[in-house]
Amino acid sequence: MDSRLPDDVGQLAEAATRRFRRLGGADAARRAEADPATRETARKALDELGAFDLDIRADADQLLAGAVLCRAAGAVVLPWPLIPHLVRVSGRHLVLIDPGHVRVDHGTAGIPWLGADLTGSAWPLEPGTPDVTGRLGPFVTGAALGEEQPGRIDGDDIARYLTLQSWTILGALESALAEVTEHVRTRHQFGQSLSRFQAVRFTMVDITIAVQGLEQLAKLTTWRLGRGDTVQHIADAMALRLHAAETAVTALRASHQLYGALGFCDETDLSVLDRHLQPTLRYPLSAERLALALVPFAGSGALTARIA
Repeated sequence: MDSRLPDDVGQLAEAATRRFRRLGGADAARRAEADPATRETARKALDELGAFDLDIRADADQLLAGAVLCRAAGAVVLPWPLIPHLVRVSGRHLVLIDPGHVRVDHGTAGIPWLGADLTGSAWPLEPGTPDVTGRLGPFVTGAALGEEQPGRIDGDDIARYLTLQSWTILGALESALAEVTEHVRTRHQFGQSLSRFQAVRFTMVDITIAVQGLEQLAKLTTWRLGRGDTVQHIADAMALRLHAAETAVTALRASHQLYGALGFCDETDLSVLDRHLQPTLRYPLSAERLALALVPFAGSGALTARIA
């Protein structure tokens, strides 16, 4: 596996980063919380980048292009449901759900939805109004299940969805790492910057290694989606998604500790990144339930480390 991005994919990643910065970075998410109608600017930015012309099922390069777009969107917690669009089915935006507790991020975006569980069973969704009383996941809504659809969602689409979620998480964690790195360099205590304290240095190294490791696993998993069979693809994607969730918990907890109480104030981008990332981390299943769902794959031999 060559971990370098193809030139055209790398150029798309750079263009997306620049375009989302022009939106204001995490400020776009702040504005959308106050006025959800401003999410339209995020949709227009994606359209300008050609995101809606991608066919991530067509070939490896287009899947990788979708991945770097999700990474750039995650870096600013872009207030628009990019992944459901990239894996849309028959004109409906696909979202993975827990049928017993249906939640849809950006459910009020005014687009048609199709919910599917990890087994591929699918239902049209009718999202309701935002029903979250706290501030975690400010665009999350409940949804009513329609009549179960005949047939099942392609297992490779489930694998692609989980993989793209992991790229989104990676982008958010990279932004969090950049924020906390700047903080420990500029914040002074006892006459010196926080970055001079050994305990802080060790923590920063741990976060950095964890995020870099997630990046390499995301690249490997995306590469492997073009090889092997569907069952192996789902197992790989679930393992990646579980690792992404566990890495996020560790990295965000450490980042908040380094920021102190300030890290939970919305004046910092770290707080906005964390709050808006929660639906991606929690849905369709929590890390604990995702780990349980992965167990049968490990027992069957579908979960392997082979890359040949």
